[in-house]
Amino acid sequence: MIIASDIELRAGSRLLIEGASFRVNPGDRIGLVGRNGAGKTTLCKVLAGEGLPAAGTVTTSGSVGYLPQDPRTGDLHVLASDRILSARGLDEVLRELREAEGGMASADDRVRDRAVRAYGRLEDRLHVLGGYAAEAEAASIASSLGLPDRVLKQPLETLSGGQRRRVELARILFSGAETLLLDEPTNHLDADSIGWLRDFLRSHQGGLIIISHDVGLLEATVNRVLHLDANRGVVDTYNVGWTAYLAQRETDERRRKRERANAERQASQLLAQADRMRAKATKARAAQDMERRARRLLSGVEEERRSDKVAKLRFPDPAPCGRTPLTATGLSKSYGSLEVFTDVDAAVDRGSRVVVLGLNGAGKTTLLRMLGGLEKPDSGEVRPGHGLKLGYYAQEHETLDGGRSVLENMRSAGPDVPDVALRKVLGSFLFSGEDADKPASVLSGGEKTRLALATLVLSSANVLLLDEPTNNLDPVSRDQVLSALRSYSGAIVLVTHDEGAVEALQPDRVILLPDGVEDAWSDEFSDLVALA
Repeated sequence: MIIASDIELRAGSRLLIEGASFRVNPGDRIGLVGRNGAGKTTLCKVLAGEGLPAAGTVTTSGSVGYLPQDPRTGDLHVLASDRILSARGLDEVLRELREAEGGMASADDRVRDRAVRAYGRLEDRLHVLGGYAAEAEAASIASSLGLPDRVLKQPLETLSGGQRRRVELARILFSGAETLLLDEPTNHLDADSIGWLRDFLRSHQGGLIIISHDVGLLEATVNRVLHLDANRGVVDTYNVGWTAYLAQRETDERRRKRERANAERQASQLLAQADRMRAKATKARAAQDMERRARRLLSGVEEERRSDKVAKLRFPDPAPCGRTPLTATGLSKSYGSLEVFTDVDAAVDRGSRVVVLGLNGAGKTTLLRMLGGLEKPDSGEVRPGHGLKLGYYAQEHETLDGGRSVLENMRSAGPDVPDVALRKVLGSFLFSGEDADKPASVLSGGEKTRLALATLVLSSANVLLLDEPTNNLDPVSRDQVLSALRSYSGAIVLVTHDEGAVEALQPDRVILLPDGVEDAWSDEFSDLVALA
């Protein structure tokens, strides 16, 4: 279904992967893993035909359904249901059927006759595409992913980022594509939806490649693993499930270490003997032979896997501020006749910890944007307190300019900070050397997260508004974000599906949407986090 031959991937001039060859066959459920920035998203785009490798070829047979990590739809005025149905061309047929039905009610005989003939042709097309059963199938998939009928009847522009991503995932799963390429499919899904997705993917008969940091999803679904090791520039293939892969990888690393140590010991002995023989002119050629043998020994064994670098993530040292740096009263928001929330009050005290909970579409991101001054409420007001300095982390990374480089994005966040200091901050977030000159648009989701967090360091913010800050991060980077949450002394307003992030935050207040109730935090609210 997909054959990759001698693939080479680069990020700018930096080599990621070289000479990678593998196949994706029917029944293969492959977990594509590696640290942030290793090239997983880049490889997935290449396999989907949305990018080209630096070298090598990709051959595809059959249909491919690709869910990008950060999906963007064209027309936001389209209804969510029509966006899903468009995967099989059903949206156009149903729209034309509705138009024909209108024509059939015309008093003009010629208009009515044309509409009747068109309706017959359209019904035949609908039958070929699966008929009304296919429409019901799409609705069932959407419902299983937490998209009820009322959401399906709304234009995409009225939906939250999490709901739009669910629409895109539903569209890909409904498409019937033979090979599915899914980049972080569980982002924004609640626990029930993740459970349904696991069952769906387990039963998928075609090919499947998943990029995910959800270990539970990988354990439940994959039967092969491709590990991108950017340190060694290779793709290691493991024809086993997730648990066996972890054990086998550990065994491989011990073998590499043992073989490398043996080769280095033998090479050291040969070089020592060559040094002794070099003192005699008659033994010079023999000494050179021993040096060559030592080099061959070392070149014949694989390098040990170097430990992945760890970003030193931290949030800014907060500037001094008054007792209550941010207050909101009576906030409400509607899209047309759709009411999102009404009469929301919030008081963010100095150093306080507030978590915002609510189902997808309840307005969590909208509320953060209002608090950050990026969106106006229909009613109510947001009042800055004495000394307020805001820092906003957006789940869709819209605070980053994709057309500018990593360093230029940092300059925008800290225009008065010297480049040397900017590069020092970037280095602590694993952007060093040429990485600082890459356009932000080519970064992986995890790299964009790191860059967005790096810009916050320059802000001296005393109130951080964080919208899903652990999405797209590998486990090590996620742990760093959680550690930064624990140590930050300013106020935080957090939106997250990550129970670990809430635990690290140790909130003292909770805002429940859409009702807008603000209450003292208790452990009883913990069960709502995964459902939110």
